[in-house]
Amino acid sequence: MEWMTPQQAAPLARCAAVFEPGDPARTGRIAFFDPAGDPPPQVPGGEPGVADLVVPHGDGLAVRTLPVLRLTPARALPVLLLAHRTATTPPAATSDGVDGGQPHPAAAYWGAVLALALHLTARERLLPGVSPAGYDTWRAGPFDAADIARLRALQQAAPGEAVAVPGSDPVVLVRAFLDAVADTLPRTPAARLATGRQAFAAAEPQHVPHLRTWAEEISAGLDSGLRMSLRVELTTGPPDTPGPGPGSHAGPDSHAGPDPHPGPGSAERERDGWPRPRLVPRAHSLADPTLAADADELFARADHALGPRAQADMVSAVRRAAGVWPALERLLPVPHALDLTDGELRELLDGAAGRLAGHGIDVTWPETHAGALTARAVAGADREPPADLRSFFTGDGTVDLCWRLELDGDPLTEHEAAAVAEAGAVVRLRGRWILVGADITRKARRRRLPPLTAIEALAVALTGCADIGAERVRVAPTPWLDALRHALTTPGPVPAGQPARLAATLRDYQLRGVHWMDRMTSLGLGGCLADDMGLGKTVQLIALHLLRQERPAERGPTLVVCPASLLGNWEREVERFAPGTPVRRHHGPGRTLTGADDGFVLTTYGTMRLDAPRLAAHPWGLVVADEAQHVKNARSSTAAALRLIGARARIALTGTPVENNLSELWALLDWTTPGLLGTHHHFRKRWIAPVDSERTRTTTAEAAGERQPTARLLSELVRPFLLRRRKTDPGIAPELPPKTETDQPAALTAEQEALYRGQVESVMAEIKAAAGSGIARSGLVLKLLTGLKQICNHPAQFLKEGDDAALAGRSGKLELLDELLAAITAGGGAALVFTQYVTMARILERHLRERGMPAALLHGGTPVAKREELVRRFQDGEFPVFLLSLKAAGTGLNLTRADHVVHYDRWWNPAVEAQATDRAHRIGQTRPVQVHRLIAEGTVEDRIAALLEAKKELADAVLGTGEQALTELTNEELANLVELRSTT
Repeated sequence: MEWMTPQQAAPLARCAAVFEPGDPARTGRIAFFDPAGDPPPQVPGGEPGVADLVVPHGDGLAVRTLPVLRLTPARALPVLLLAHRTATTPPAATSDGVDGGQPHPAAAYWGAVLALALHLTARERLLPGVSPAGYDTWRAGPFDAADIARLRALQQAAPGEAVAVPGSDPVVLVRAFLDAVADTLPRTPAARLATGRQAFAAAEPQHVPHLRTWAEEISAGLDSGLRMSLRVELTTGPPDTPGPGPGSHAGPDSHAGPDPHPGPGSAERERDGWPRPRLVPRAHSLADPTLAADADELFARADHALGPRAQADMVSAVRRAAGVWPALERLLPVPHALDLTDGELRELLDGAAGRLAGHGIDVTWPETHAGALTARAVAGADREPPADLRSFFTGDGTVDLCWRLELDGDPLTEHEAAAVAEAGAVVRLRGRWILVGADITRKARRRRLPPLTAIEALAVALTGCADIGAERVRVAPTPWLDALRHALTTPGPVPAGQPARLAATLRDYQLRGVHWMDRMTSLGLGGCLADDMGLGKTVQLIALHLLRQERPAERGPTLVVCPASLLGNWEREVERFAPGTPVRRHHGPGRTLTGADDGFVLTTYGTMRLDAPRLAAHPWGLVVADEAQHVKNARSSTAAALRLIGARARIALTGTPVENNLSELWALLDWTTPGLLGTHHHFRKRWIAPVDSERTRTTTAEAAGERQPTARLLSELVRPFLLRRRKTDPGIAPELPPKTETDQPAALTAEQEALYRGQVESVMAEIKAAAGSGIARSGLVLKLLTGLKQICNHPAQFLKEGDDAALAGRSGKLELLDELLAAITAGGGAALVFTQYVTMARILERHLRERGMPAALLHGGTPVAKREELVRRFQDGEFPVFLLSLKAAGTGLNLTRADHVVHYDRWWNPAVEAQATDRAHRIGQTRPVQVHRLIAEGTVEDRIAALLEAKKELADAVLGTGEQALTELTNEELANLVELRSTT
């Protein structure tokens, strides 16, 4: 069955819906319609049709024949779940990125009914049966009291459009829909095993009238049986006389054994009127949850309203319960009320009740005693809020942590807490008898806990939880914790100014990012700036460096560790935005740190790994990991080397903080703020495992509107340390999406360098030998420039190699393109890749195909029909990378699906490049567009790019016709332009 996507379900969720029952139940249909009469949207598996429906008309109602789209219960699941979730969840809380809009109340209503149906199915409240027409069917049941209450509430809440079929009865329709879902979901081999009948696992209706008697007997045994509960009472006075069964009261040989902390003895109990805990079994009818009776009453007479089978069913229920908690064997052979020992009461309080509840046996406690006594963890209860947060975080101070006992939320005195510590299972507090579990007693006896470190206290302040042993507990708010949380999560207003030496005007969100990083590093903490590609992480970091240099206590050199392909970009950006700031590369032979006392030092991850001890010995004011996903594997040698390098502050830069799993998030933040997330083993146990478990919940939990509490708690913990901004976030790009253009330098490989030098030497010799400046010389200049551009692109293009030529590892540009496309697609983006050479486009197409990257190619030879098909497929999201030849696709196309444009090689005519870029950056584009120009470092491309950037007006005039203008250069000027220069 083709499953419906959330994007397809959203429009249908805004339609009204009615249920049309069928026989068998799973053949029923949900009919979606627009009360105004417009046809509903089409979705996979939809059955268009018409229906007579009661809809508003004028000031009243009228029966109209309207177009509808019918879906089976299975196909309607995603639509109704989306409608229910959207109606019950604030828009900001949704996590699937689907804007469902406001669902129609009728669709949301059937989504709520579906939630109940899924809840019943998950609890296996299903009964086999035979439909009136003689077909196999499952129906929902048996129901408990809570199910009955929820069912009746839903039946009474039905909006008019939800029961728009003339003559509909909400009571009948709701029950029929529950049966339809129950008849749809269990169609698996497990159903055959459960019933012994293949028919009840088949998807297609099976005519089985001969099974009616069998099904009725099965249902009668389940639907009209009993459910048992247990009630705990505290009574005073002498014990009851023994009941009719052996061992009916606790004695010295009770299975529970001696209580290790028995509390007051029996003589003291009798003297002081100490209460006796008593357990009372109670029987409830499944057919009518309003009928119930205590065991003593049930076995006192045979003609009870619960029916003649009630006594036998009760004995069976007790036997099953005794398999969960052996102490209940004392209820047999005739169930009755019995007294509990302290040990048995403790067992019930400390886990047995929960296990029984898991098997459908509820345990109820006296209203005046149940749940009254609690223990809460308290941090910094008697401590003043920290005045100097930096000293607190960078020092070795600790914060007290202890258990505080509370009665109905009111803290106990020391004397009262001591009484609890010495008590047995029952203690008298403030005129009341209180049940005390072993867990509370243990906490009362060991109230003082190991203190928290500064970072642990910070985690407690942010999440409101602490890990104590193997238990995660809520921590009571205190003024100390509130002050700490406020300092991190509620910063003051962002200063209007920016660093005086910054040669740029920061946008508002960039200014906020700079001051966020400044605040975190000033506190001695680190952080991860996780802005989308193209939002200016580099300029924000440069501004942070300049801001820190304005304060003597924070001055010092900044070490930037980045991929080799970004060294040139960092150097250029520092020179551009912080002119006069020293910047050096720690890369290549002869590298040294001598004199690196201020400014920027740039190195690669590979060099950093080799020189970690030398770098660790140097005093750094700030260490920056750019494209920090390169160290997302904390066990890698690169990540280990990076951790050796100390600094007063650490900042990670990445557009993809989590690519595959949460361990990557741990690796980043454990580097920037060590200790925040604990050890990796602790992080896996406390966060990853619970989050993964919550993600794999059934749709029942989703239908009930439940979220992922562990993921939400983790978000609260990491939010202050990870600033994540997307280009689509409000306030980031409110106007027509901006266009950010970036030159991306790429180093030549050794093969490219050799070819480049050879091309310059041979063709320059021909040019110098050519007489004058005629056509022959112009042709040679173009031959030189074309060959050099092809070498910069890839040796295979220049050498005209065949389709079997190796591609990987031979071109710096190709490696940089791989990095760019990986980051773009990981973030859900799409890219246009322009090249002026069809041959190069074909090389890229083959390379991406070999890497498994979905892509398509459009060039001048593409037929018109094929061209239109490719554009449509790209716009529909069928592939994320569109390879385009500049001449064929530079004008006339609307490709707003792309939010990235890559110019693999330069056309050297700004107007032509701008036209190509405008295929994505045009009306209809809703996302910021990032333009990447790939430039081979130290080559003619480098010098042309510098000319275009530094002297744009002159470049427009001189280079307006592209390479042709360069043919007018003198030999000396041309040699200077094409010379291969060192980048180290």
